[in-house]
Amino acid sequence: MALSKDDFSQFSDFATRLADAARRETLPRFRAGANVVNKAGADYDPVTDADREAERAIAAMVQDAYPQHGIIGEEFGERTADGPFRWVIDPVDGTRAFVCGAASWTTLIALEHDGSSVLGVIDQPYTDERWLGFGGGAQFVRGGKAFEARTSGLTELSKARISTTDPRQDGYMTAEDVDAFSRLAAATRLARFSLDAYAYGLLAIGELDIVAETSLQLHDYAALKPVVEGAGGVVSNWQGEPLGAEGRGEMLAAATPALHAAALEILASRK
Repeated sequence: MALSKDDFSQFSDFATRLADAARRETLPRFRAGANVVNKAGADYDPVTDADREAERAIAAMVQDAYPQHGIIGEEFGERTADGPFRWVIDPVDGTRAFVCGAASWTTLIALEHDGSSVLGVIDQPYTDERWLGFGGGAQFVRGGKAFEARTSGLTELSKARISTTDPRQDGYMTAEDVDAFSRLAAATRLARFSLDAYAYGLLAIGELDIVAETSLQLHDYAALKPVVEGAGGVVSNWQGEPLGAEGRGEMLAAATPALHAAALEILASRK
């Protein structure tokens, strides 16, 4: 059953309250010596008390307001749903940025209905910026003032501004991924790195034109799709398929269908 306008209004209001609750946990800990733990053994995958406490706060609110809804979070796993709804939480996307004091980390909150992301929030507390995508539209809020979020509308690859979190081999990309991304970046005007999910927010307000990444998990991308598409952008994996279809966590987001097609032609031809 399709969601109504009233459904979207109810859930979007609740999602903003979840983001507010996460802010109360993350913002006081940012640039304040948050406790950092490496959760990946020989590799380095940091987690902080900000990640954990923000996820706890969000999950508690969901369980109280919608006990029949499922929850899946980066830090504490999954609670199965009794119905068609599930909240997908990444309490601090960009923990490496967080521990370095860089204000490019975000809190990501998505609502799935029958397995599809229908609502997404990208929230950056330190800069007081929030993106909300739902019902085929997107909104950008800064300093309490709301604006319609729209992509740049760019169609020419040679004029595009592109981003990825880490273009190095064995970071998040294989050698083949690095080669394909390098060829795509070379065809654009400029590239910027290490923005994590914040890059998709910038794309949604016309400040970037393409974001291409690999090795994403559901909690990394579930909130991004409603925001980018609601702002007029296009999202797929690197073969033009739905997100997650290939199992490699690929994502290609672009400002327009024409720009997406041009980028896809390069990425899909990787060796």
